[in-house]
Amino acid sequence: MTLDFTLDADQLALRMQAREFASTVLSGVEEAIAPLSKPEERFYALRPFFQQMVDAGFVKALVPGEYGGAPFTSLQFVLAVEEIARVDVNVASAVLGTGLGLHPIVHFGTEEQKRRFLPPFCGSDPKLAAIAYTEVTGGANYDSPDPKVGVQTFARVEGDEIVLNGSKHYTTNASGWEGEGADLISVVCRTDPAKPPQESLAIVVVERGTPGVEITGMIDTIGHRATNSPRVEFRDVRVPIGNMIGRPGDGIDIVKSAFSWTCAPIGAACVGRMRAAFEYAYEFARTDNRSGPHPVIEYQNAGYMLADIKMRIEAARYLSWKAADHFDKTGGKDREAANMTKVYASELSVQTVYDAMRLVGVDGYGDKTPIAAIMQDVLCFPVYDGGNMGVRRRALHEMFMEPSYDHLAVAENRLSTGS
Repeated sequence: MTLDFTLDADQLALRMQAREFASTVLSGVEEAIAPLSKPEERFYALRPFFQQMVDAGFVKALVPGEYGGAPFTSLQFVLAVEEIARVDVNVASAVLGTGLGLHPIVHFGTEEQKRRFLPPFCGSDPKLAAIAYTEVTGGANYDSPDPKVGVQTFARVEGDEIVLNGSKHYTTNASGWEGEGADLISVVCRTDPAKPPQESLAIVVVERGTPGVEITGMIDTIGHRATNSPRVEFRDVRVPIGNMIGRPGDGIDIVKSAFSWTCAPIGAACVGRMRAAFEYAYEFARTDNRSGPHPVIEYQNAGYMLADIKMRIEAARYLSWKAADHFDKTGGKDREAANMTKVYASELSVQTVYDAMRLVGVDGYGDKTPIAAIMQDVLCFPVYDGGNMGVRRRALHEMFMEPSYDHLAVAENRLSTGS
C-alpha cells in the first residue's frame, strides 16, 4: 500500500470549479467594497457575492443530505477554500461563519432540531448563521473551572423557556444582511452562574426576529475588510427550551468540535492568501529589473527567497490536507492535527507574506500592489477563531498532559488520546 496525495477526478473538478468561481465572481469583491467607509456597509455589499455562493451550492455543502443539503467532506472544503481565499477572504469567512453557527445543530442536535433549523439554509435565499462565542472580556477561558470567570452570558430556565442575557463580540455574520440579526445565532452560554462550565456550558439557538437581540456596535478590522465583527447584546431574550443543543455541560465538547472543524479550512485560507502573494511576487521577479540589467529573479537572494516562500506554501497545503482527511477519518474527533494546522499555517502565512513584501520592496507596502492588503488579511489568522496563544496552543498543551497521549498517533491516522 502506498501513500498517495493524488487528487481524484472529482476532487480536481471541485478545485477547478472553485478556482473558476473565484476568478469570475469573487474578483469583483474588492471593487465593490473599496468606496465604502463603514464596516457594516462593506459587509452588506457582499450579499450578491454570497448569493452566488448559495447558487453554486457552497452553503448547502454545510448541511447533511437528509435535511436538503449536499454535504462536503472537510477535505472537499479545504480544496475549495484555498482557491476561493486566493482571490477573496471575506465571502469565504461568511460561509465559514455560517458553518460554525450550524455545526452544533448538525453534529449535536436532536432530529427535531435538525429538521427545524437546517432546511432553510438549503434554499435559494442567502441565509446567514453565526456562533456567538467570544465574550467582550475575551474567549480563551471559556472552559475555566472557576464559575466566577469565563463565559458570562447566562441562560436562565423559566418553565418551558430559556431567558438569555449577556454580551458577545467578533460574532461574524451576526448582524445579518440588513442589520437586524442573522437568521440563526448559536449562543455559547452558561445555565448557572454558580456552576463551572463542565456542568453549565450550553449552546442555545436564537432565531432572527427574537426580541431582545441588539447589534450595538461594529469593530472595524484592518484586514478582512468586509467580514463584519459586531457586538451583540442579549437582553432577556426568550426562546423555547427546545432551542438548547444537548444538555448543560455539553457545551465544552460542542465548542471544541466546532472550532476543530474550522482548522483545516483556515489552514487552506492561509495557503490561498500566501499563494496570492507568491504569484504576484514571482511575476514581479520574473519581469521587473528594478532599473538593473537583469530581472530580479536572476539574483540569488531573490531566487532563494522565492524558494523559501514556495516551500512554506507546499508544507502548509499538505498539512491542511492531512488535517482535513484526518478529521474526516476520525468522525470529527481529531484535535491534534486540527490545532497544529491552525497554528502553523496562520503564523507561517504572516512570515511568508512579509517575505513577499520584502522581495517586492517598498511598492509592496503601498496600494499599487496587492501585497499590503494580503498582509492585512493574514495578520488576522493567528489571533481569530481561537487565538493561537490563548486557545490553540493550550489545547495542544492539555492534550500532551493526558496520560493516554500518543505522539505518533496522528502520523498513523489514529486519535492522539483515548478521549
